[in-house]
Amino acid sequence: MKKFVLIAWLFPAALLQAQVGLNKVAQSTMNFQQVGLSAKASALGEAFYAVGRGAESIFYNPAGIAESARRLDVQFYATRWIADIDYMAGALAYDLGKFGAIGLSLLNVDYGDIYTTALLDASESTLYPEGYKDTGLADNAGAWSLGLSYGRAISTRFMIAGTMRLAGQNLGTTAMAGGLKENNATKLVFDAGIKYYTGIRSFCFGMAIRNFASNLKREEIREQLPLTFTMGAAMNLFDLFQAEPSQHQLTLSVDFVHPNNYTERMNAGLELLLLHKLALRGGYQGNQDVASWSAGFGVRTSLGGSDLAVDYAWSFMDTFADVSRFSLGIGF
Repeated sequence: MKKFVLIAWLFPAALLQAQVGLNKVAQSTMNFQQVGLSAKASALGEAFYAVGRGAESIFYNPAGIAESARRLDVQFYATRWIADIDYMAGALAYDLGKFGAIGLSLLNVDYGDIYTTALLDASESTLYPEGYKDTGLADNAGAWSLGLSYGRAISTRFMIAGTMRLAGQNLGTTAMAGGLKENNATKLVFDAGIKYYTGIRSFCFGMAIRNFASNLKREEIREQLPLTFTMGAAMNLFDLFQAEPSQHQLTLSVDFVHPNNYTERMNAGLELLLLHKLALRGGYQGNQDVASWSAGFGVRTSLGGSDLAVDYAWSFMDTFADVSRFSLGIGF
């Protein structure tokens, strides 16, 4: 196990070193799968791969479903993204005891109103001096994914899980010489992750690879999906000063992200949890075009024998309007 941990730490470090200085942009499609959905994760600057547990981990590091605090954990997400794009998502994790845990996830993306245009033929050139004509709203523009996850605790310290998702993107129709062409695409996508508690106080780390799939062919061009490898670590900083568990926690989480469509990134977040009821969070995403600082809070309580959690996150966006996210979690 010690050799495995050493390799797990050194492998992504080698990838990061090999890619320093490369400016990789616009090299993937279906990038809606890269947008953070959880308000808790976004408030922490998306540094969530060693922190997430239960259903909230499915869209990040699925290994977290193997350590859900409840038999059934359900999460609902709502994000008002940039350019009037709306994300709605849900996830659930069910604990199967010694047989592990299963999870389901659903994501729907509404691209809003998108106006389409068409090129002119020779007879129309005088009618449209702009060189094109408006053809109205796109009748089918959006994206979605549906996933099934399975995870299991190999030991009290080590968890492993995987997710199989069917992802789709609809980009309306195009008027061609031979008639209308539907610009739709679907792809089978895989995620996999691990999580390991080192035994050094609360220090743990997690790793995940997301959006693993074959290339998507549009016309004569083959495009990659946004393949991402992430390694994260987290620890309750109060453990450094207190020998006994406390009702309060101050958790620092850091993620190192290696995407195939951009240079490497580092995310960091800090969460202060008071009496296991109120959480105050802040985070930062490094090497981003528009995103940077984020903050948020969460409230947890018991209601009729069930756990109820409400989370909010605010993310600063350069150029665009700031982004707000809401999450609702219920544990049975």
